[in-house]
Amino acid sequence: MVEFDSKDFMSDFKALIECESFSQDPESLARSAQLVSRIGTGLLGAAPHIIETDSHPHVLWRFGTGPRKVVLIGHHDTVWPTGTLSEFPYSVADGVVRGPGADDMKGGLLIALYAMARLREQRGDLDGVSILMTGDEELGSPGSRQIIEDEARGAKAALVFESGAPDGAVKIARKGVAIYSLEVTGLAAHAGVEPEKGINATIEVANQVVKIAALHDPSVGTSVVPTVMHSGSTTNTVPAKAVVGVDSRAASVAEQERIDAILSDLSPTVAGAKVDVRGGINRAPLEEKMAMGLYARAQRLSAHLGHPPLRSVAVGGGSDGNFTAGVGTPTIDGLGTVGGGSHARTEHALQVWIPRRVELTTALVGELLAED
Repeated sequence: MVEFDSKDFMSDFKALIECESFSQDPESLARSAQLVSRIGTGLLGAAPHIIETDSHPHVLWRFGTGPRKVVLIGHHDTVWPTGTLSEFPYSVADGVVRGPGADDMKGGLLIALYAMARLREQRGDLDGVSILMTGDEELGSPGSRQIIEDEARGAKAALVFESGAPDGAVKIARKGVAIYSLEVTGLAAHAGVEPEKGINATIEVANQVVKIAALHDPSVGTSVVPTVMHSGSTTNTVPAKAVVGVDSRAASVAEQERIDAILSDLSPTVAGAKVDVRGGINRAPLEEKMAMGLYARAQRLSAHLGHPPLRSVAVGGGSDGNFTAGVGTPTIDGLGTVGGGSHARTEHALQVWIPRRVELTTALVGELLAED
């Protein structure tokens, strides 16, 4: 069996973290995609395709020409603006790796690549495997969504390499995400001289916010949160325009669709006002039923490998695993690094978990392929 080479992994980990890849910096993303390509080519013996959408490069390895059996999903972009590295540099101390993207998710994408390199040595091929590292996940995957769905559709499994929970738990459920903008059109008038001639958009948007907030129901895993709001122009003018953003998350497809229908059907409460709801569902939920089969496999394999008991967790944030589950592909998430602090200066990954994740991914994909 090919042994895990921690020295090589850490060298590549350092290189990836020090290659900044802010989601909104095309030049840094291009450099990052080339580096991911070089590392992966060296490990896998094959060069990827680089697919670009709106200046965001996505790195795709596709082994074999037949249907996809297993799809490994990650991303190489980060939330960290270019230049962050000078104040938050790569470091390793007491088994803790720090730096922008350490946990979200440059370590995770390396785990996927190293695991597939190991599996290739064991099997001699990776036929039916796709590895996709996107460049716009932190923006909501607007350009890569179709690529993700096309690769995952019909596959036996999708494995997502976002970070695991702090105790090593994998993620078996993620809430679906929907983003809305409610726009109100009223009519301006002088607030002191003839307010009765106006149609007050502030009153209308306030009434709508109360209705929207009432949809929030944590008991069934549903959040509906009015967020940023703007209204009016001056204190002595009846407001003619108002807008409020809404972030909605739901644990099930049915609940997400129910909330979407209600928000899409909002009607004015102030005579003469017009209400326009824009936006909608961005990601369907990753429901537990889509992960439980893979989770059971992962638990069994983890125990066989002598790892700590593998636990699971459901989280509110979305990932590209929502897309793979949304096209009907069994999906398990959180197979990347174990650490914490994503999107914050406390971001870190624990070295002790890296070889465990490489071993688990190798075993999991190997078993899925062997069944065919």
